[in-house]
Amino acid sequence: MKKLLLLILIASAITSYAQEIKDFSLTNVKDGKSVSLSNFSSSSGIVVVFTSHECPYDNYYKDRLKDLVNAYSGKIQFLFINSNQETQESAEQMAIHYSDLGVPYLADKDQTAMETFGARKSPEVFLVSKVSGKFTVVYSGAIDDNPQVAKDVKQTFLKDALNKVLAREKIEPVSQRAVGCSIRRK
Repeated sequence: MKKLLLLILIASAITSYAQEIKDFSLTNVKDGKSVSLSNFSSSSGIVVVFTSHECPYDNYYKDRLKDLVNAYSGKIQFLFINSNQETQESAEQMAIHYSDLGVPYLADKDQTAMETFGARKSPEVFLVSKVSGKFTVVYSGAIDDNPQVAKDVKQTFLKDALNKVLAREKIEPVSQRAVGCSIRRK
């Protein structure tokens, strides 16, 4: 009986984190085409990065994200989403930024994706994987443990999670507090 109760508690703890994400569709500011998670359902994982081109923390991470995009090309899909409402974060201004990363940069001005994921910071990442045929967040939060100084990074949370997804291993930790600029809700 004790073993059964323990198994139920463990299963409950695991499933309480597993956040199912409903598919959504946003416009890629680079080409005006609609992009959804289902476009990448055959990918081993999808990294959704809530970002801004005005937040200093996003600028600190730009090169590190570019390195991750290049390192996992063909294995993991990256999507950048901007949910910020400020004038300087318009779709027109977005099209100028992040053009060198070669990944979709999606406008989420009605904040649908932001609410779906529960994103509050920029940058904040969500690693999505297909679990039992459904898009599920398997890691969320910080990219690493040093937002300002890349050479002083000691823990690479996102990279570790990506490697575990590709190896089909359990991801621990499943979440780390994101550090960055707050995304203002509309």
